[in-house]
Amino acid sequence: MQIQTITTQPYNDQNPGTSGLRKKVKVFQQKGYLENFVQAIFDSLEGYTGKSLVLGGDGRYFNRVAIQTIIKIAAANGFGELIIGQGGLLSTPAASHVIRKYGAFGGLILSASHNPGGPNEDFGIKYNVSNGGPAPEKDTGAFYQRSLVIDNYKTAVMDDVDLDCIGSQEIDGLKITIIDPVNDYAELMQSIFDFNLLKQSISSGYITLMFDAMSAITGPYAKRILIDMLGAPADSVINGTPLEDFGGHHPDPNLAHAHELAEKMFSDSAPVFGAASDGDGDRNMITGSQIFVTPSDSLAIMAANAHLIPAYAKGLSGVARSMPTSQAVDRVAASYKIPCYETPTGWKFFGNLLDAGKITLCGEESFGTGSNHVREKDGLWAVLFWLNLIAQRRQSVADIVHEHWQKFGRDIYCRHDYEAVETPIANSIVDNLRKQLPELPGQVFGDYTVKFADEFCYEDSVDGSISKNQGIRIGFENGSRIVFRLSGTGTVGATLRIYLEKYEPDASLHNQDAQIALAFLIDLAEQLCEVKKLTGRTAPDVIT
Repeated sequence: MQIQTITTQPYNDQNPGTSGLRKKVKVFQQKGYLENFVQAIFDSLEGYTGKSLVLGGDGRYFNRVAIQTIIKIAAANGFGELIIGQGGLLSTPAASHVIRKYGAFGGLILSASHNPGGPNEDFGIKYNVSNGGPAPEKDTGAFYQRSLVIDNYKTAVMDDVDLDCIGSQEIDGLKITIIDPVNDYAELMQSIFDFNLLKQSISSGYITLMFDAMSAITGPYAKRILIDMLGAPADSVINGTPLEDFGGHHPDPNLAHAHELAEKMFSDSAPVFGAASDGDGDRNMITGSQIFVTPSDSLAIMAANAHLIPAYAKGLSGVARSMPTSQAVDRVAASYKIPCYETPTGWKFFGNLLDAGKITLCGEESFGTGSNHVREKDGLWAVLFWLNLIAQRRQSVADIVHEHWQKFGRDIYCRHDYEAVETPIANSIVDNLRKQLPELPGQVFGDYTVKFADEFCYEDSVDGSISKNQGIRIGFENGSRIVFRLSGTGTVGATLRIYLEKYEPDASLHNQDAQIALAFLIDLAEQLCEVKKLTGRTAPDVIT
């Protein structure tokens, strides 16, 4: 194999965020930009010569071009085998499973998750390690440091690979295997859930459903599992063909962007169950007829009912949530007398806990839940979990949710996103909040007395690593919270996320509208951070 060493110049903006490096497509199309970052990853790793690398993405614009580039760089750097999803496609949870199942050294996943796709939109790339999970901070930090000084990359002189023909070939000692992107994942789901019960519940008409794939990666997975394997009608999956621009959709599974599904679920003709997933298939939105289930509640309900699912029938070793996620799952853990861990946002922080057997289920408020079956959040897994739960309990989604609130109380919760805030303004907001922290404990705001105010710092209970500056927390004596955090998932400016939570034990008050119940906390959050005043905006861009 002929190897070329190409001289390059470093870029100073290749610091991976929460889930890898995300930029506009045009940024990745700059000379050497993608090549530099991939080479920086390989330069920072050891021991991969002759080993397997998994490669796939969500099918967004630039996916196929990027994969061909990465194949050549991986070949030149000495990988022995490349395992690639047919058409360059692999959902993020499926990629995690493939890495684990075949004992790969790691994998590169090409996605910008729930961000829009297209020539003028977003692209992303992240590296997953051998346990199938995202690279930890020590690795992503090394990638960034290497990218700042990189002066060359290696590439193999070879023809483009046919990504559409399933099978294996060998090119000058490099084995390239194109796999069906769905098969391994579908088999895994069949081993976790009661497919016979689901088939019977769907065929009898007890469960009717609608799944919105948002013209993204989960379309083929949903069609195979929900329609072909479980017997749901063909029209149960909408927007089921992956498109490079997601059909113009913003593939973020929330009530605002999955509006077609939302309109159906709140109509007179709503099916029993509705769900959506995102660009790369790791997020989920759960709805029932006339009800939306917040991700925080979904995690708590899953934890409380996991024993009804075949794979978790023996109980849970523990649960974990990201810091901004509501404390609903904490109450379940306390009732079941199992550990509950609070981690920073980012699935990589759950990986150590999962590998150590400390937790079985985990989740975050940003529409992500998962378990020890992979090392990523998993959208379709969550959908099947809820379907299995409905079939087993013989209750509607609304009845399951309301019964849960009656037992544990309701954590009334919402998130306000201010997107594309100019970076200097966003940083000044956080700096001003930091300055207020020492003075807040003990202060009284209406019925709310501040119990603590801090900037979340996480010490990993497995490896002892420390993660600082993970969000501003303000907790109140009555269990309510306000959390401020800058998100690392956007590509323009910064997204300020404000999380608001009020615990309500009184069942007669459980059906309040969240925006009304949280109105005082919403006003207090603005008083503390002044995002509207500083940006001139009158409302959040997205409320979830």
